[in-house]
Amino acid sequence: MNTDLILVLALLGVTIVLFALNRPRMDAVALIMLTALPLTGVITMQEALAGFSDPSIVLIAALFVIGDALVRTGVAQKLGDFLIRRTGRSEVWLISLLMAIVTGIGAFMSSTGVVAIFIPVALRIARSSGIAPGRLMMPLSVAALISGMMTLVATPPNLVVHSELVRAGYEGFGFFAFTPFGVPILLLAIGYMLLTRRWLAAAPAAAEEAVRPRLAEWVAEYGLAERGRRLRLSAQSAWIGKRLDQLDLRATAGINIIAIERRRRFSLTIVEPTASTVLEAGDVLFLDVRGPAVDIDALCAQHGLERLPLTGDYFTDHAQAIGMAELMIPANSRLIGRTVVDIGFRSVYGLSVIGLKRGSAAHAGSVLDEKLKLGDTLLVAGPWRAIRAVQAYRRDLIVLNMPVESDDVPAVPGRAPHAVAILALVVALMVSGVVPNLQAALIGCLLLGLFRCVDMNSAYGAIHWQSLVLIVGMLPFSLALQATGGVALAADALLAMVGAAGPRTVLAALFVLTAVFGLFISNTATAVLMAPVALAVAAELGLSPYPFAMTVALAASAAFMTPVSSPVNTLVIGPGNYRFGDFVRIGVPFAVLVLLVTVMLVPLVFPFLP
Repeated sequence: MNTDLILVLALLGVTIVLFALNRPRMDAVALIMLTALPLTGVITMQEALAGFSDPSIVLIAALFVIGDALVRTGVAQKLGDFLIRRTGRSEVWLISLLMAIVTGIGAFMSSTGVVAIFIPVALRIARSSGIAPGRLMMPLSVAALISGMMTLVATPPNLVVHSELVRAGYEGFGFFAFTPFGVPILLLAIGYMLLTRRWLAAAPAAAEEAVRPRLAEWVAEYGLAERGRRLRLSAQSAWIGKRLDQLDLRATAGINIIAIERRRRFSLTIVEPTASTVLEAGDVLFLDVRGPAVDIDALCAQHGLERLPLTGDYFTDHAQAIGMAELMIPANSRLIGRTVVDIGFRSVYGLSVIGLKRGSAAHAGSVLDEKLKLGDTLLVAGPWRAIRAVQAYRRDLIVLNMPVESDDVPAVPGRAPHAVAILALVVALMVSGVVPNLQAALIGCLLLGLFRCVDMNSAYGAIHWQSLVLIVGMLPFSLALQATGGVALAADALLAMVGAAGPRTVLAALFVLTAVFGLFISNTATAVLMAPVALAVAAELGLSPYPFAMTVALAASAAFMTPVSSPVNTLVIGPGNYRFGDFVRIGVPFAVLVLLVTVMLVPLVFPFLP
């Protein structure tokens, strides 16, 4: 072992310790080492900075933008809503579909982002179905990790290993090269989680910090569930073809239309009620009814309406389309002394007033005819766009509270079909090989911008710069270890221990070594370090590099064993009310199962002989 190698290994050891301590943060450590390695003389500064021009880095950045488009357009949220509708109260179907959908989405966007989207979805399902959140959170994190085993672009470690193959003069992996392993591992994971879910936390999730209200809290506080009604226009209804201002239902019937559900060919659309809205046959009106004087049954009989069931979760179930907010009447507001009807509140602001508070008590009478006073709190409902726009009227109204659900509302929900079509085009270009993967991703990003699925600010904000800096900062270690003979030394040591036992045993050893490294440092950094070792081992044995490279990539995603192995696991600790031992008890046996599947399947798809 020469002096240069000792210096590089010492820096690597310091890096691993700092990663484990997370002080300073990992991307800062990577930048420190990127600066320090050229001081050893092993590599030049130009070589240390080569990662910034690596096509894989730009590809990863482009994929972050594409993934963000799926969130901004509501594609991911719609899949979550589909999950709620299809599974009902069946825990078996719920876990199975949850894991399948999360894995499917995660194959094309950040697994951490997928988990962040689906945590509130899973918590809502748990509340409505009476299932302990702990039974859903770990299947969610496991599925997100397995999504990294589905496609080339699913996770940065796959691209790192692919890039190492290309750098060594090989062809690299195809887009769906990982799928033959990801699908069986997913099926195994679903069965495993169904069997072991009884060991997961059955207690309620830890209480959330009561900083911001939820829609369900406002529904209870203002008594909306008792006042809400859903009425459908039959084919014989006299209201068909009428404009809302012609009907003037607030004055003639004492009801306030909050939203209109209108079914198109393949989807249900929530229509914003305005004075010019024309009603159609089959429209479902969601009404706010004030006072016992309104006879709903007589109204239905007179105007050809059908009464439909309504649950207290209506606002929560339609939170992507119908928003709520609390607005306060400030001093000098022009609304003081006037009623909601006098103001023409919905015409001016595009929102319906459905609740009123004076002090801490909700007003029980009619809100529409009550003169507003200084300090009154109005609960309004309507499209999120209108709720955001009302912030411009600060002289008359102050936005007092926005619900937690507002954070999950898509910014451009009408662009979901465009985002799906562009994603399909990007995948088709990558699979066909008509253009390089990077060019396909950049074409996708430009099209997403052209069709307003993303804008420049959201695109820059979507890129996880810390991950990119971490990869770029760790790549010089790979160059330094190769230059000093460290990679060859590691390969020789591995072969000395298990080489005589056969190539499958070597694959198992590579898997274990990669997974153990992943306990202390990020899976991306692990892939950077282990990919050259895998290729060196293959070269020493005179075998194809592909099975060894694939094993490293799969092992890098098998971060099931501790809550700190991956950010995905860390995200579900609180909502699932987990302890460290829960991950060890569930994750370690499953990691062993994934190891066995990997060693069995990889040589069948990628034979050892080139």
